[in-house]
Amino acid sequence: MGSHPLPTPVTPAGKAGLAELLSEPKRAVVALDFDGTLAPIVPDPDQARAHPRAVSVLSRLAPRVGSVVVITGRPAGVAVRYGGFAGVPGLEHLVVLGHYGAERWDAVSGEVHGPGDDPGVLAVRAELPGFLERLGAWRETWVETVHIEHKDGRAVAVHTRRTDDPQAALDALRGPLTELAHRHGLIVEPGRMVLELRPPGMDKGVALASYVRENGASAALYAGDDLGDLAAFDAVENLRAEGVPGVLVCSGSNEVAELAARADIVVDGPEGVVGLLGALADALA
Repeated sequence: MGSHPLPTPVTPAGKAGLAELLSEPKRAVVALDFDGTLAPIVPDPDQARAHPRAVSVLSRLAPRVGSVVVITGRPAGVAVRYGGFAGVPGLEHLVVLGHYGAERWDAVSGEVHGPGDDPGVLAVRAELPGFLERLGAWRETWVETVHIEHKDGRAVAVHTRRTDDPQAALDALRGPLTELAHRHGLIVEPGRMVLELRPPGMDKGVALASYVRENGASAALYAGDDLGDLAAFDAVENLRAEGVPGVLVCSGSNEVAELAARADIVVDGPEGVVGLLGALADALA
């Protein structure tokens, strides 16, 4: 048995969701965000890696449930590399939905499938360095300043975590970046010291609901940490209304209180998520 007890959900709906998952695990979907949930948040997003025990815990849990899926705003292939998910015994049927579900990687084929580059994203990517320079938001203004993360040709993210005042930098950029995004037919997805510009029409809630229905799941657990995960929380609540019990897990952060307020279970970041998943695997052993 693991060192973490299985937490008790604080809501009746959460308790019902966990009970259904435990009673029929082979029909359950366990869905997880990546950054801030399976991987600790770091100043440079390119240095993010899964928690050291995440893969081993997932390899114990995955054979005991119907499906494990990672849903992330990152490109699917990047999440697979940073997570170390490929070629792991026990994760032969893992699925990673990248770009909020626009891309799909599965361990069976080892391939990523999805649409091509978005022209609006390509245009923004070319314009963004000069755009930030004109705003005074480049290297001369904020120490270590704004970091641009290119997510292939499907999204571009502007991070402020390395600036002197990350929240002030984020607030200053929100309006101008929203105008830039709209000019190119994109939307802005806010997160933990990051603003992501991406095409509309897809979010983690759409991706999660589609995946749960595709797999005919009888229960769903979703764990996330950021504003982009609110859509997935909405999807779980909608599924509950349709008769599919679910559990909402917040990978605790004082930066996103909205998620913790709606969660059935709050854990202490990726360490707590790994502990929860390990306790779930133990309970199903």
